[in-house]
Amino acid sequence: MLSKIEMTEAIILAKSEKNVGWVEIAAATGLSEVYTTSACLGMNHLDVEPAEKLSAFLGLDSAVASALQDFPHKSWDKLVPTDPLIYRLYEIVGVYGPTMKELIHEKFGDGIMSAIDFTMDIDKEENPAGDRVVVTMNGKFLAYKAW
Repeated sequence: MLSKIEMTEAIILAKSEKNVGWVEIAAATGLSEVYTTSACLGMNHLDVEPAEKLSAFLGLDSAVASALQDFPHKSWDKLVPTDPLIYRLYEIVGVYGPTMKELIHEKFGDGIMSAIDFTMDIDKEENPAGDRVVVTMNGKFLAYKAW
């Protein structure tokens, strides 16, 4: 049985050896690029059929397909990461998180955006002043209930 870390290492190695991108891997599964990448990095799982398709596409054995189907333990360090891209996401939440919360509450009421009933797209917008990263998050609103 492979751990999620061993699974991810096998996938990254095969991805490199085949010289394919996440978009091609996702196309093999029939799932989104973001969700497929997240599953390959161990933060989500795949059902049997997409896990087997992914493993076959990358030429990996059934141990990888099985590990992809295991439910993940979602945890991360409590410290702010030092990777520049991930740090910037923390910075965005630090600077704009209270604003996002205030506007969501004003528009929807007291509640949260689901990270379970959720999709995300990452796109590139070409711009003469420098290409732009476009991140679109779409989560179901979950109202807090009174009882």
